[in-house]
Amino acid sequence: MLIALLGDVMLGRLVNRHLAAARPAYPWGDTLAVLERADVRIANLECVLAAGGEPEPGKIFHFRSDPKNVASLLAAGIDAVSLANNHVLDFGQDAFGEMLPALDGCGILHAGAGPDLEAARRPAVWRAGAVAVGFIAFTDNEPGWEAGPVAPGVYYVPVDDASLDDGPVTDVPVTDGGRRRRARRDGLLELVARTKARVQVLIVSAHWGGNWGYDVPAGHQDLARDLIEAGADVVFGHSPHIFRGVGIHRNRPIIYSAGDFIDDYAVDPVERNDQSFVFMLDTDAGSPRTLRLHPTIIAGFQARLARGSAPAIAARMQRLSGQLGTRGSWNATGRCLEIQLGLEPGFYYH
Repeated sequence: MLIALLGDVMLGRLVNRHLAAARPAYPWGDTLAVLERADVRIANLECVLAAGGEPEPGKIFHFRSDPKNVASLLAAGIDAVSLANNHVLDFGQDAFGEMLPALDGCGILHAGAGPDLEAARRPAVWRAGAVAVGFIAFTDNEPGWEAGPVAPGVYYVPVDDASLDDGPVTDVPVTDGGRRRRARRDGLLELVARTKARVQVLIVSAHWGGNWGYDVPAGHQDLARDLIEAGADVVFGHSPHIFRGVGIHRNRPIIYSAGDFIDDYAVDPVERNDQSFVFMLDTDAGSPRTLRLHPTIIAGFQARLARGSAPAIAARMQRLSGQLGTRGSWNATGRCLEIQLGLEPGFYYH
């Protein structure tokens, strides 16, 4: 089974304006040729699909796309989206309430945000052929948007403070806030374990950290390993505007940041937030075997397969992943970076 994972898909602002006249498939450009090979397609939806609502006070950037643009997700065959991010409530609860029925009405599954905490935590589970797939999404952004027992919001799990909570309470003084952070982290790991018992392939989406920087925070690495230990088959990270290296733990890939896939953002000439990948995970009987990274670039409000720059984009990912102990090789025929995951039993990258 092939699983396509895409970073931030932002259909608001100028992309939304362009879609007023363009066909729904426009934002995906020629990446559709790669996406159509997949059996499962998942993205982080970095905007709210709504017509109403008011901009959230105190935020600088607000991303909203017309509800009709759910047709763009359908055009790419998107099966599920993460809503656990820092833009899903940009236009308040009313706009958020518009989006859920728009997705549900088109059969697009979602995880990571909901009308209450139970719904926000609820995994999306479905069958892709004979394989049961599970999808969990959480974020460490916007703690003020955390869903409550009867309040809409995101599935919030703090990450950067995870190191505080690793030992028993008696090791160091731990505040009530520290205990709450540990409880959220433990709750996430328990949810992963319970969901894995129901599915063959489990994807955990993490919208974590700040916008820039290639270095992977130690807290992200620690939690990613714990998620895999608990049952995740792939950790799918995003939030930074740029891609970060890929790690491997117990033959499971950790995409620390998939970067931006579709948007209208200004491009940083050094960090190159216009460059990313279609991350294509090949699994066999539920076990990840190969991760193929197809380089992409954003131009004219759409994702396009990188051409002349593809080897250089892949080489940067190769270097970043190598710093995490992961080896990859450029496949000139397939024009992708290949990372082999099916190693001999007992041999793990760390």
